[in-house]
Amino acid sequence: MKFLWLLCLVIFYFGALARTSPFGNPYLPPCHPHAVPVYPTWIVVTHKPLITPPTDSTPPSHRPRQGNPIHHPNIHEYPFIKALPRKRTSADLSKNISMLLENLLKSYSNSQLPTHGEGVPTVVKTNILIRSMGPVSELDMDYSMDCYFRQYWRDKRLSFQGPIKSLSLSISMLSRIWKPDTYFYNGKQSHVHTITVPNKLLRLSQEGDILYSMRLTIKASCPMELKNFPVDRQSCPLILGSYAYTSRQLVYEWLTSDSVDFNPDMTLSQFDLIDFPQSNFTFIRREGEFSVLQVSFNMQRHAGYFLIQVYVPCILIVVLSWVGFWIHREATSDRVGLGITTVLTLSTISLDSRKDLPKVRYATALDWFLLMSFFYCIATLLEFAGVHYFTKVGSGEIPVDEDEWEDIGEPVEKIGGRLSIQVESPQRLLAARRRSSLICPIYNDTTLFRPSSSKVSTMERTTQTDQPKAPKWKQLWLCILGDDKFRRMRQREATRKDRSTRHVNSVSLIDRVARVMFPLSFGMFNLMYWLVYVTYQEDDFPWTTTN
Repeated sequence: MKFLWLLCLVIFYFGALARTSPFGNPYLPPCHPHAVPVYPTWIVVTHKPLITPPTDSTPPSHRPRQGNPIHHPNIHEYPFIKALPRKRTSADLSKNISMLLENLLKSYSNSQLPTHGEGVPTVVKTNILIRSMGPVSELDMDYSMDCYFRQYWRDKRLSFQGPIKSLSLSISMLSRIWKPDTYFYNGKQSHVHTITVPNKLLRLSQEGDILYSMRLTIKASCPMELKNFPVDRQSCPLILGSYAYTSRQLVYEWLTSDSVDFNPDMTLSQFDLIDFPQSNFTFIRREGEFSVLQVSFNMQRHAGYFLIQVYVPCILIVVLSWVGFWIHREATSDRVGLGITTVLTLSTISLDSRKDLPKVRYATALDWFLLMSFFYCIATLLEFAGVHYFTKVGSGEIPVDEDEWEDIGEPVEKIGGRLSIQVESPQRLLAARRRSSLICPIYNDTTLFRPSSSKVSTMERTTQTDQPKAPKWKQLWLCILGDDKFRRMRQREATRKDRSTRHVNSVSLIDRVARVMFPLSFGMFNLMYWLVYVTYQEDDFPWTTTN
């Protein structure tokens, strides 16, 4: 009995001790007023804690409820516990940024320059990253490019203090702050990409520095000098500046010495980019002086396409026209048809090569080459005309005087159904031979129908006296003039020549000379052409600096 009373006293003693302990009872449920308190995250223990906070192994019934931390009623009675402000969440941070921007823009005027009233111009720095470039059109004299266009300026009215160094703002803020009115002086048609949203970026730093970036497609004019086309060099400028602010209010500068950069994978179809110098200068207009930036894209054209499509076909067609020099001069239709075909083919190539070029007032290098190719094809036709007119008389066409065509009155008799012509004299036989030679040149042979009388032969030999010949230069001049008297004299000389020195299929001397002179002169022309247009190029570009 005493033992039971003693056990009850011990239990009562420890129960009273647990109820009066400042550290609470860890085995009581969280809702019990004497349970172990769980301090929230903003409570920092400055000394070694005497209470172990709940862990993952703590029973759920002994953990605090989420969102409802239990505060100890006597927390301020203990000197080793200190309360701090709660840690900020993303929602609180966003709310604070919005409040900050509202305070900055409360007295802000987007119609005034950042340096308004300070007496100094606002400086806008620029750089460009070009993603792609082209096409470059000679017909419209313009070019296109896709780039990231960035502008930097400082607006002290938007400076702030805080733990965040820079803020990325929505593009809706662009309508509430001042921004430069930049435009492209030589721009034709430009636009901002808006898929899937407008491609713009706005960033603000603590010091008030603003970055304004956008993705643009720019189509700008490019005045071209096409005298050396297609082995030419072109310089296409891009000029930008302010539309309304003069240089006293707004000044443009390049961000660095190499503010214009290109995508490493960028290539041009017809050009090689040599260099792209950048400069800034003052442009004078009627409204005043304006600060302007310029970058010039200096390019060298690839001639490979034109070599394959124009130059090589033209050379082959000209060479094909020379085949007529080895065709017999009696084949008139063959040689004339070959010459006309080459001329028409060159006309087609010329029209096709000019369709993508503007109608300029001067001749390009390609025009000169096509013109010389035309000249050689037409010269081939003219050469055959000379051969046909001057040298074909010795191959059968013998001139016949009117007295030779007089009626010789030969009787015609019918023998066995055939007509027979009775030649009564050697003179009439000679006239008949000459008349037959007009029809078939191959029968123009003095050995055929030769009279048996030696009297006729003696007469022919006595009448075929050689006249004194004119000098070579005079003969050439008479050939060029087409003198008919000289031509008839040459025809008579051809008929008096002996059969051993006259051949029906003989080659004209003009053809022999043309076989050598035409290829030689065309080769010299090509050599001079490529030396002048390829090796000789101007050192400076005509449009590098805008006046």
